Amino acid sequence: MKLRSLTLDELTIDDERSFRHVALYDDLKQALRRDGYRFRVPEVEASWDRVVFLNLTFWSQSEQGDLIPGEHIAADVVAHVAWHHLAHRALTPAGAPPSAEALLLAEAIASAFDLYLVGRLLGHAPSADFLATQVPAMAEAAEASGLSDAGFEALLESVAADPERAFEDLRALLFDVTTALLPCDRLSRAAEILAGFDAHRFAPLLHHYELSNWILSTRAPGLPPAPDPAVRTVDAALRSAEVSLAWLEQRWVRPPAPLGP
Repeated sequence: MKLRSLTLDELTIDDERSFRHVALYDDLKQALRRDGYRFRVPEVEASWDRVVFLNLTFWSQSEQGDLIPGEHIAADVVAHVAWHHLAHRALTPAGAPPSAEALLLAEAIASAFDLYLVGRLLGHAPSADFLATQVPAMAEAAEASGLSDAGFEALLESVAADPERAFEDLRALLFDVTTALLPCDRLSRAAEILAGFDAHRFAPLLHHYELSNWILSTRAPGLPPAPDPAVRTVDAALRSAEVSLAWLEQRWVRPPAPLGP
């Protein structure tokens, strides 16, 4: 499978109209354009299953270019890629591999932003393709965890009422869970760790985010599970910020993110 390297301007962004009221989405898009970020695209459109396999198994932040099936990319994927790109610039010294915690924080931010988008779009673009795929998948995970339909509806209402708070609550949860699990080497201990987060309001959504992939992808290259001081500093700043997304926007998104600590 031969791959081309294309910029965002050479791709068609699907469902972007649904995001027109989300100013931060456009800022993230412009960050990718500003930095000349490139995507890898097969010469002949590939199946989604193959793309997922290759990205999950062989993707590396140091080798710029997420693989996508063809010349179309969903708007939410643009935002997700942008957060990973900005996190890499901000948290990883030039020429060095990212730490395990840097990878986990990047994924926590990108995944929590998906929930933020759900909250922003529910009242403004209810017919968005993004909602048509995300909400049923979230509902399935919530149901499997034991949350009732009414409980899930109430959860969505709380996200729509305060998307910024939902972003930070989920971001912190995802980071806390994965950093606690990362050094774990016993099934019984991992079960205890997960149970310790059962009271969190977003615990029913945890397995929607396929955390096993996060853990395995950080373990595969043999990255040490030790705390990363730069990552912990950012994590602490986000927790203490009045609005953590505003903190990220001011320091990572609008200006060029620093090239590592």
